[in-house]
Amino acid sequence: MQDTLTIAAAILLALSLLPLWRHPHWLVRAAGFARLQLFYTALACLAAAVFLFEFSSTRGQTVMLCSLAAALVNLYHLAPFSSLWSTEVEEARAEDESDTLCILTANVLMTNRQAPKLLALVEKYQPDLLIALESDQWWQDQLDVLDERMPHSIKCPLDNLYGMHLYSRLPLEDTEVCFLVEDDVPSFHAQLRLRQGGTVRLHVLHPAPPAPKEKSSASTRDAELIVVARELEGCSDPVIVAGDFNDVPWSYNARLLRRLGGLLDPRVGRGMFNTFHAGIPLMRWPLDHLYHSEHFQLLGIKRMPGIGSDHFPLLTRLALNSAHNTDNEPPTPRKGDHSRADEVTARESAMREAVPSPGTNQSA
Repeated sequence: MQDTLTIAAAILLALSLLPLWRHPHWLVRAAGFARLQLFYTALACLAAAVFLFEFSSTRGQTVMLCSLAAALVNLYHLAPFSSLWSTEVEEARAEDESDTLCILTANVLMTNRQAPKLLALVEKYQPDLLIALESDQWWQDQLDVLDERMPHSIKCPLDNLYGMHLYSRLPLEDTEVCFLVEDDVPSFHAQLRLRQGGTVRLHVLHPAPPAPKEKSSASTRDAELIVVARELEGCSDPVIVAGDFNDVPWSYNARLLRRLGGLLDPRVGRGMFNTFHAGIPLMRWPLDHLYHSEHFQLLGIKRMPGIGSDHFPLLTRLALNSAHNTDNEPPTPRKGDHSRADEVTARESAMREAVPSPGTNQSA
């Protein structure tokens, strides 16, 4: 038992440190997904070591230190997504609710045939935007019943797990469907016009994940996220970037995306809102994201009930502060961020000029 525990502690520490390497191979990145699971396993290993080893034992001390170090490394990355941390996005006050936006994001799972469950959520919560991912022509046929109530849309049905659909109650302008990095992986870009006349720049993304059956490397995913972030640098307009990023919010690449784009995460200080895997409770992490600029306050964020997919939908309600005087402090680039971003995008020949800037007057 002691031998097993010793090996387990060493493996836990190695897996906890592995993502710090930042290598794009899927094995390296996959370890970063499981930080919550690694954290609890490290605590269990630490407790077992205290029970099985004498404190005076050098081997026991080594196992305890490795387990404690693994737990602390993972806690460092996870703590911002818990109530231990201060919230990054301030809550909306009643007087700030004049221009609100409700967004329902759902990776529907292309082979899933339980469309009525998603339509029931739309009926119940009446979102202004429905973002459907992994949607093919069958899903478009089911969701097109929304056309009357949500008459503005962007549709890109594909049968390769990367189809996308956007249905909106609010006008969409300057809409574009782009293939920023891969020829079969689309992204949506549009200007959204709100009820009180304000506008929001919207980018919807679903890059391919680093996984054995998908991509052996995270290079294409990283490049798509970072090239959008580079295009957002210096943007003074309200911005929302949403979708299934196939990445966790504590990863280096996700944090780089937010620092370069000046984007806030409403989950910070509130919770993880794990959306994947819906069918495996012990193996869940937050893959579906909604980041936004400093112009918004949060009315609410909630993980929705399952719809038969391997993802839970995510409902986010925001309020646009028309005076732009929120207390939100967006993240800013650190030393080395731009050189790292250049490396990531150059690896896949991703160009920021390929990213649309709908409805903005920002200079590149």
